[in-house]
Amino acid sequence: MADKVLLIGMVGAGKSAVGAALSARLGWPYLDNDTLLERTAGFSARELVATQGEQGLRQAESRVLTLMLGMPGPMIGSVPGAVVLDAADRVRLAEAPCHVVWLRASPTVLARRLGTGAERDWLGADPVATLRRLAADRHDFYEQVAGQIVDVDALPVGAIAKRVAEALQRF
Repeated sequence: MADKVLLIGMVGAGKSAVGAALSARLGWPYLDNDTLLERTAGFSARELVATQGEQGLRQAESRVLTLMLGMPGPMIGSVPGAVVLDAADRVRLAEAPCHVVWLRASPTVLARRLGTGAERDWLGADPVATLRRLAADRHDFYEQVAGQIVDVDALPVGAIAKRVAEALQRF
């Protein structure tokens, strides 16, 4: 059995909620990508984009992935959603001795979960269209690195965690 689980997927897919539930189920520590990003970069994702641009955010997210991959297990980590856009990061995820799980959600469900407001201004006037475009851009990359895909639209968090835990036993 692998002693490390990395959760990937779009923003709003439930990585943090599933990570916490899986942590409770397995008794393993959970490391949240947003928390690690703020601790390592000294800024939130929003602040990084404002001060260093999207490229600065992507570099910081890649450093978070490096940190997670270098940590000893057992552990569960949620990986920043855009890490898969970098070819080198995809190779690192695909070759990592861990169970990579894609929490796949439809753009409609993601938009409903994310809502609107100042924190989500990047979604623009049509959040579903924005998320549909981002999901299409990342779909093949997520599929490339995932050892397990869980469609999360209609599943409660506990059921998702159970599926991941069961697959982990077979990994």
